[in-house]
This record gives sequence, structure tokens and C-alpha cells, in this order.
Amino acid sequence: MSRTIVVTGTDTDIGKTVFAAALTRALGAFYWKPVQAGIDEGGDIVAVAALGVPASHILPEAYRLATPCSPHRAAELDGIVIDVDRLVPPAIDGSLVIEGAGGVLVPVTPGLLFADLFARWRHPVVLVARTALGTINHSLLSIEALRARGVPILGVAFVGDAVEDSEVTIARLGDVRRLGRLPLLDRLTPDSLAAAFTNHFRIEDFA
Repeated sequence: MSRTIVVTGTDTDIGKTVFAAALTRALGAFYWKPVQAGIDEGGDIVAVAALGVPASHILPEAYRLATPCSPHRAAELDGIVIDVDRLVPPAIDGSLVIEGAGGVLVPVTPGLLFADLFARWRHPVVLVARTALGTINHSLLSIEALRARGVPILGVAFVGDAVEDSEVTIARLGDVRRLGRLPLLDRLTPDSLAAAFTNHFRIEDFA
């Protein structure tokens, strides 16, 4: 069955792109990052390619912005006005994984947050969260922000060392499915990532 899944996070640099790459490969899906802010190292499409997503399954961004900061500010610095009508999930033959930028309430434009964009799309969202200190607060706030806008939440995917109490507490208080946890890998390669995803997640929870 083909479907579209949005991958968002509780913050930036928490492993969202690594998880999105693993999910894209596991589903045999296409990958799309609608707005890339920060392109010194090529952006997230380079990262997901390095983690085994075929180039033929990586779709071009709607916007590539130079500065690694919130898209609304990065666009301003580049002298670009982001047209929200361009941020529509592409029609493709197969499943699609869409990765947001930063956290749920990061501004895409001065008047539109990523959570607002997800509400327009109406596709199920996977919230990627750290297991480190502070994750309960960040995760529950993100869940509340999504739910307030009617965004369907598929569940929470954790990244990091196991912290059982935090993971259980977020799932219970947030009333969300605990999808699994991607451990920190000593060597991050396409093979090690695929094995970790297979060992820690059930593909039927996504398919």
C-alpha cells in the first residue's frame, strides 16, 4: 500500500534525517525535503543518499536556502519569498517520506509554522524525539501543538540510548504510539542503519 508519512522532530539535530533515511529505505519510498536551509555540505538530500536512499528516489527540494537557520529567516537572507503553494507533496507512484526542518513550530514563512503546513497536508506524522534529558517536555509540547491543529500523529520514534521511563511517560501522557527507538550507532553506514531499523521498529506500524 502506498502512503505518505511526514517526519518531524522536537528540535533540530536530533537524528530526524537519519531516521527519515531509514524509514524511506524500509518502505522503498521516495524522499522529499520541501525546504532545505543550509547547503554548505549539500543538505539533507546528500545525507540520505549517503545512508542508502537511491538517487532516483530523492526528489528535489522546493527551496534550497543558503543559511542554516529557520526557513523564514534563511529565505529573507537570500532575498526569496517562500510561496506556500509550492509546498505541496508531489504526486508520485509509490510511498513518500517528507522531512520537515527543525521542530514542529519552526516558521516556514513569517506567518506559517511547519505544524500549520502539516495540518494542510493531513498526512500522518512521525515525531522524532531524543531520549536525553528534557525530552518529556519537548515531546509533549510538540504533541500538543500538532494535536491542536488536527494533525494526525502516527507515533513517536526515539533516537538515543534507552531511557525506559521517559519513553513510556511520553507515550502515556501524550496518548501516542511508541514506535521504537533508533540507537546511537558507533559506525553509521547504510547497512548498520538498515539493521538497526529492522531490529528496533516494526515496518507494519508504518506501512
